[in-house]
Amino acid sequence: MESGIKTFKSSRPLLLWFEDEARFGRINNLSRCWVSTGQRAVVTQQLIREYTYAYTAVCPANGQCFSIISPVNNTDAMNIFLDQLSQKYSIHNLIIILDGAGWHTSKSLKIPANIALLRLPPYSPELNPVEHLWDYIREQKGFNNHTFNSLKHVEDQLELALKQIANENDIIKSLCNFSWIYQLS
Repeated sequence: MESGIKTFKSSRPLLLWFEDEARFGRINNLSRCWVSTGQRAVVTQQLIREYTYAYTAVCPANGQCFSIISPVNNTDAMNIFLDQLSQKYSIHNLIIILDGAGWHTSKSLKIPANIALLRLPPYSPELNPVEHLWDYIREQKGFNNHTFNSLKHVEDQLELALKQIANENDIIKSLCNFSWIYQLS
């Protein structure tokens, strides 16, 4: 953790964030659902390989969340995400903990001055609290047992879900504020 702190040249307030990306598309997620007694649940299944990507960072301590939606998952999209996050929280220094995806380690990744990146150990998604946020969005925000007519419809639903979750700080804290994170602070 100290290696991230030492990279900052200014003494702005420090926030610890976690970042991850997720793919949302037109292959629907089938799950359990409630129906009236004597009724049978009918859920259509869809296998259309069209996707969009959500980039999200959460600050578990205060429940803040920042997201963008991108049609691609690459270094250019990550650069846009980091730039927008840096601008929104320009009065803070941000330590962002993330996985070792190729676009997180690329030589063409541009890391803003008020951001330091720290990597999670390989093959350890269970250490990234944002993974729980993806489960919550898929289960509670209109993605399970739902088919979409177009990729635009997926993007609209994802945008709505991300806007809603950005205002649900207590839910973010509940999902993402792991007890071991306090030991990092």
